[in-house]
Amino acid sequence: MNLLLGVLLFSWFIHSLLYVPFIRLLYGWKLQRLAQKTRDAFDKRTPIFDKLHRSKAGTPVGGGLLVIILVTALFPLILFLFHYFWVPITAVYPIGSEIKILLFSFLSFGLLGLVDDCKKTFSWVRGNFFGLRLRHKLILEIAIAMVVSYWMVRELKINIFYIPLIGVIEMGWWYIPLAAFIIIAFANAFNITDGLDGLSSGLLMIALCAFWVLSASILDTPLSLFIALWLGGLIAFLYFNVFPARIFLGDVGALSFGATLAVVGLILGKAPALLVIGAVFVIEVASSFVQLLSKKFLHKKVFTVAPLHLWLQHNGWPEPKIVMRFWIMGIVFAILGLWLALLTRAPI
Repeated sequence: MNLLLGVLLFSWFIHSLLYVPFIRLLYGWKLQRLAQKTRDAFDKRTPIFDKLHRSKAGTPVGGGLLVIILVTALFPLILFLFHYFWVPITAVYPIGSEIKILLFSFLSFGLLGLVDDCKKTFSWVRGNFFGLRLRHKLILEIAIAMVVSYWMVRELKINIFYIPLIGVIEMGWWYIPLAAFIIIAFANAFNITDGLDGLSSGLLMIALCAFWVLSASILDTPLSLFIALWLGGLIAFLYFNVFPARIFLGDVGALSFGATLAVVGLILGKAPALLVIGAVFVIEVASSFVQLLSKKFLHKKVFTVAPLHLWLQHNGWPEPKIVMRFWIMGIVFAILGLWLALLTRAPI
């Protein structure tokens, strides 16, 4: 564990050195949030969102890209150095397959988000719509998530869910669509939560700490190393992302981080714990989903505005207060999820 803590600090140091020039680079590329009218999933205007977030226009987006690039580069390199210097490497699954699944999830959802960021920002690729159309993005997300889920079943032999106090439920090939749904749900839940300065990245850092404990408890070196590198990058990013933010994750970070968080939970065999550890993300996406269904079928709103953090902001809560209290909720849920994940079935 001492070595992994050192890796985390090394990752934080490298990311910290590069974030200031990276922010300048994003300004040079003009990859910035635009002061334009946004639309919801039904292509309707969102004036409340625009009003509350007008001050954020001009801030660079795409901050997650640096984390994706550095973690992807450092992960195999440090694993090679571990092997070269005879550092013990233990794994629950075939190491090559585990690395492939983690990096493919990290990169593919990141690439999808980067395309969406570019379409939102640059007029020469934006066309006549704001970002990727929902159906196009969803089709691509389903395709990527199905590939990842198939590899987990075929190569890692994961096809079970562990339910605390109940036991193991074997899913067989039905695991693939269920795992794909969880990956897609978390990718979009994270994207929806990424609306206030420091909110989603802070919650992700808390959730990853819980999963780091779980991965260390089963002596899975590749997964523990990946989380350590990711955490180091997140800490460096959060320094520049807290209120008032100098940089945003963008869809490149939000989709990649949300999907990969779900993949980490699934690889650990802790899907129910994932729902608890990531409960704030679940609550956020549930509030948006209820709002969309109500507008579609009942033609009225349940909330004045959704998701939950935006509703609180609209009702007068200062942005830092919302973020801090959501972080506290995230800590409590992470502890609860970790406790549930470590429970064993009581003897009958």
